[in-house]
Amino acid sequence: MNIARKIPTYVYVGSAICGVYGLAILVKDRGGGERYKGIPSADGKVAIVTGANTGLGKETAWELAKRGAKVYMACRDMIRCEEARQEIVLDTKNKYVYCRPCDLASLESIRNFVRTFKAAEQKLDVLVNNAGVMRTPKGSKTQDGFELQLGVNHLGHFLLTNLLLDHLKKSAPSRIVNLASITYKNGTINKADLNSEADYDPADAYAQSKLAVVLFTNELAQRLEGTGVTVNSIHPGIVDTDLARHMGFSKSTVARIIFRPLTWAFIKSPRQGCQSIIYLALDPEVEKVTGKYFNSFKEEELSGDALDLNLAKWLWKVSEKWTRLSA
Repeated sequence: MNIARKIPTYVYVGSAICGVYGLAILVKDRGGGERYKGIPSADGKVAIVTGANTGLGKETAWELAKRGAKVYMACRDMIRCEEARQEIVLDTKNKYVYCRPCDLASLESIRNFVRTFKAAEQKLDVLVNNAGVMRTPKGSKTQDGFELQLGVNHLGHFLLTNLLLDHLKKSAPSRIVNLASITYKNGTINKADLNSEADYDPADAYAQSKLAVVLFTNELAQRLEGTGVTVNSIHPGIVDTDLARHMGFSKSTVARIIFRPLTWAFIKSPRQGCQSIIYLALDPEVEKVTGKYFNSFKEEELSGDALDLNLAKWLWKVSEKWTRLSA
C-alpha cells in the first residue's frame, strides 16, 4: 500500500507553510541583531521618550519602565499614547509612566510640554529623541512652516533638547540619545534651500534631516563638555515600524501581500531594535562616551559632511534662529 497516496495534498501544503514559517521565525530571532544583556537598574531615574506611543519609542519606554524608571511618553496622539501606556503599566507593574502631549511639528507644543514637565520634575536623567517622519509628501509642513522631516526629525528635537538642558545638567551624569539613520551618509545640508522650498525630493529631505541630527549631536557634545551630560546618535538598524507609512510600497496591496512576508524575517522587530537604544541610555560601559555615532551596538566612524565642524556650527545658528530658542 502506498501510504503517500492517501495523504491529502493540503497536508503537504500545510506542512510546507508551517516549515517556512518556522524557519522565518528562527531567522528573525537569530538575525534580529545583538540583544542587550545588561541589567542596570533605572530606579530613581526620570526619562523622556518622544514618539513613545508606537514602534521603537513604545518599546524603549517599556524597557525603561521595566527597569524602574519614571517615564514620560511625549506624544502627539494622546489616545494611542494612553493605550500604549496602559499596556506598559500592566506589563511592567510600574505605575510611574505618564502620557504628555508633545507635537514635534509645533514649537508651541514643545514649549508647553517642557513647561508641564518642569512643573512636575526637578531632574531628567535620560532623554531619547525618537519621534520621526520619513519621506512625507510634497508640501508637508510643520505648524511653523518648516519642511516636515526637517522640522520633526531635527528642529523639534533641537528645541526640546535645549529647553531641557538645565534639568539634564542637574541630574549629571545624564544622557541624550538621538535617533539618526544610516541614510545620513546620503544627505547634504542645502544651505541655499534648507527648507526645501525650491525643490523637494522626499528621500533627499529625509537624508538631510538625519544628517542634521548627526551634526546637532556632534555640536551639542562639544557644548556640553565638562557638564556630565553625554549625547550620542544611533542607527538602530532596519526596524519594522510605521515610519515608512508615507512610502509607496507601504500603501501597495501587492507589497503587503507578497514582499512584506518575504522581508519580515530579516527586519528587526521594535523590541529587537530598541536594545541598542537602551544600551546607550543606561549601560555603564558608555557612561562617559559622547559625540559618537553608533550603528546598533557598535561605535562607527562618521563620514562625509557629518565630519564638517563648520557646517555643524552653521546649522546650530540657523536652528537656534528658526526655533526662536532664546525667545
